[in-house]
Amino acid sequence: MNGADSLCDTLLANDVDVCFANPGTSEMHFVAALDRKPRMRCVLGLFEGVVTGAADGYARMADKPAATLLHLGPGLGNGLANLHNAKRARTPMVNIVGDHATYHVQYDAPLTSDVEGVARPMSHWVRRTQTAAEVSADAAEAIAVARREPGNVATLILPADAAWTALPGGAAEPARARVEAAPHTSAEAVRAAAQAIRSGETTVLLLGGKALRGGALATAGRIARAAGVRLVSETSNRRVERGGSRTPVERLPYPIDQAVAMLKDVRHLVLAGARAPVGFFAYPGKPSLLAPPDCHEVTLATQEHDLEHALQWLADELGVPADAPRLLPPAPAWEPPSQGKLTGAAVNMLVARLLPEQAIVCDESITQGREFSRLSQGSAPHDWLLLTGGAIGIGLPMATGAAVACPDRKVVTLQADGSGMYTLQALWTQARENLDCLTIILANRSYATLHGEMKNVGVEAPGRNARRMLDLEEPHLGWTHLARGMGVEAVSTDTVEGFARALQEGLRRRGPFLIEAVI
Repeated sequence: MNGADSLCDTLLANDVDVCFANPGTSEMHFVAALDRKPRMRCVLGLFEGVVTGAADGYARMADKPAATLLHLGPGLGNGLANLHNAKRARTPMVNIVGDHATYHVQYDAPLTSDVEGVARPMSHWVRRTQTAAEVSADAAEAIAVARREPGNVATLILPADAAWTALPGGAAEPARARVEAAPHTSAEAVRAAAQAIRSGETTVLLLGGKALRGGALATAGRIARAAGVRLVSETSNRRVERGGSRTPVERLPYPIDQAVAMLKDVRHLVLAGARAPVGFFAYPGKPSLLAPPDCHEVTLATQEHDLEHALQWLADELGVPADAPRLLPPAPAWEPPSQGKLTGAAVNMLVARLLPEQAIVCDESITQGREFSRLSQGSAPHDWLLLTGGAIGIGLPMATGAAVACPDRKVVTLQADGSGMYTLQALWTQARENLDCLTIILANRSYATLHGEMKNVGVEAPGRNARRMLDLEEPHLGWTHLARGMGVEAVSTDTVEGFARALQEGLRRRGPFLIEAVI
């Protein structure tokens, strides 16, 4: 048994049984070890941003980490944008990054780099294992860090000789990761939150992390209805359980003027798994902090805490019984159009209306899908996964990982066309693995969000140079051709009736399918 075998055994012994990979030469001994372990599902991505994004989507739905396998510093570098998103989402992930043999680094071969320096900004924990004998213990610690609430990105660097060297004394029992339960919040924090809610002044309970799921979300709904507080979620969330009879939560808007307007009358902001809201960017004459200056902020619990326990404790403090009624989503007061030119609004309405039960919605629709949050409150029960770190190119890989984690659930991706081009290789992985992914490309043929940002900085009529940096014309992207080239069947439509037919077909069939919605 060598170090690579020891690493595989340790991953499997700690229930890490999926590896999203784009390996290279220095990882071949680990690939050979994976080949000897059929329990490990190995999923190839054609670009490292697909690998890291898929591992993010997988962990969001599986509630456990996957491993990634990346090739030295440059391969890790290619995956950094989606590692940034995973770090902001607090997604559990274990990255295995191969490197040159320890004795070879001194010769400065072409692929030599500062792997730790590349990894550190997008990881919560980084370690270079030194010998085959240390691999198992180091891997177990990486897994323990990844699983520590609310989740962390752990990166383990594996030199080639640590992988190929035989273990002294032969086979060894794999090390086990020690995972501690999330701590409880304090009594002082609960009392402060209850005092703010009892004040009678306008109060918002701002939810993030696991407060948007399961018992925590249900309890928040009971508190909101009994105490008259408003429920709002952070703009960017790892996973939200929505639809059916689940507690509805307003999403804090991305556009800064809308976000400031939503919070302008709030006097108390109680944070449960959320941070004090800030603007994504600074703008001349606009605030960085979104709550009013005189707003009193109270942290009930952070993401590191047991949020379900914290919210139940708050409910008990407020005297809200376990069987108290909770907020329910309103009945849809709208009807999707049946014909005419296709628009982003029509796409959102039709998807919200036809979404099947237990669907997983991976949302990187950017501008055109912003209304989906409001329109889908009364949809069938579903999970909603969002772009968390603002680094575009997560939608297609995230859907790929979510489909690996939940093979019996339909995955629907709302994907902007510009950001979809960052990681469209994920379609190939969906085809290869026959994943049940329906991709909807909202093709407005521009970086529409950047047109809005130009207006935010005072440019109402961009000139030719600016338009050529913001538009996706001359030529426009042919998504049906791109998808078919990756092995995914695809159709294109620019009418409401055509989109409705394509959507029904895509929801009915199994396996990957793409709709280019030209809007």
